[in-house]
Order: sequence, then C-alpha cells, then structure tokens
Amino acid sequence: MGSANNSSNAARKARIEEMRRAERSRERRNRALIIGASVVVGAGLVVGGVALVDSGSDSGKKDSAAAAGDNGKNVDSKSSGDSGHFTTGKDGVRTWKGTLARTHVTTKVSYPMHPPVGGNHNPVWADCNGDVYTRQLQDENAVHSLEHGAVWVTYTDKASKADVEALAAKVKQTPYSLMSPYESQSAPLILSAWGHQVVVKSAKDPEVDKFFSDFVQGPQTPEPGASCTGGVMK
Repeated sequence: MGSANNSSNAARKARIEEMRRAERSRERRNRALIIGASVVVGAGLVVGGVALVDSGSDSGKKDSAAAAGDNGKNVDSKSSGDSGHFTTGKDGVRTWKGTLARTHVTTKVSYPMHPPVGGNHNPVWADCNGDVYTRQLQDENAVHSLEHGAVWVTYTDKASKADVEALAAKVKQTPYSLMSPYESQSAPLILSAWGHQVVVKSAKDPEVDKFFSDFVQGPQTPEPGASCTGGVMK
C-alpha cells in the first residue's frame, strides 16, 4: 500500500511539474506575441485614419462580430445553460448529474449552485496558477478557470484564520488552483472543480488532499492544459 501511494504521489508531482513547465513556456510565448502585436499596432495607427472613413457602413457588422467573439461563442445571456442536479457520494463529494453549458457570455449569469461548478461563463478566466484572492471574484470568471481544470477554494468569514491561512499556503504551491472569499455559500469552507464540489471541515480534513489530487487537471476538465495565467489579474 505504501509503495502504491508513493508511486501515485510521484506521478502527481511529475504531472504538476510538467504543468509548471508548460505554463512558463506559454508565458514566454505570450510575451513574444505582445511585443509582436505592439509593432503591428504601431503600423496600424499610421493607416488607421483612412480606415475610419469607411467604418460607418460596416459598424453594425462589427458590433455583431464583437458580441460573438472568438468563433462566435460570446453571446448576451443571463442563463447558465445548466440542467440537472447534484448527487452526493459516500466521500461527501457532490457530482453534478446533467448538463453544464460552456458558452462564453458577456453578462452576469444566474447559476443553480453557489459557488457554481460549471455553466456559461465570461470569456476571461480568473488567474488560477496558485492565485489567492482577498476579494470575492465574479462567478463568471471563476467558472472559466474551472473549465481549465482548476480547483477553486472558497471560504466565508466563519472560517477560522488558521484554516484560511493553511489552505492559502496549499493553493500557492499548486498550479491550476485558486482561492477567494465567497460569503453567500452554505458552509465556511468549500472546494469546487468543474462538475464537482465538497464541503470540508477544516484545512486538515483528508478530503482536501484527495479533492486536489482527483480534480486538479483531473478527468473532469473540459479544456485540459489551457492557460491559468493572463486572465483576470489581482
């Protein structure tokens, strides 16, 4: 049993290290793209005045395209697009049985659960590379982080300072995780992933490590390997 556990832990550490390397590589590519984009923008400004002359007749089309966003996925909608219900396992983990929509939307969304574990969400994710926020996040940004395979730790003012500090330390050491206050949730400490959620009693609850192990970039992830940086910054 001990050998199996050691093997599992080693595999998980290797997976997290690989995610760290991939994230660093993405950050280097992003910096290069920003530099390149700056050059293009500078050139574009030279001819921008000419383009504006003809912009009037196309404004309606451009507005529609902006609302659609990448691949036409962005829409105005207040619905989460979710349908179904939670079922609770013997370990206390609640799993959503049904549909969790994944459309990008530009408005506030009404989710059937709090914190939400999926559904329509903002095109911009909340940074989730071990980020600890001291303010409550927009649900729509955090749900996008879950889509990327992050575990989201949330807490109320009823959680003990020691538990909050211990969980924050764990998050800071874990790529594809984030933490923030969430005052409207039903328990002091909740962990969420895409389609999954669990209430924990404290930072020492065994379910904390198990939930991280199971769901950080776990099989539930709709977009494994997607970036957890470059989104909503603190």
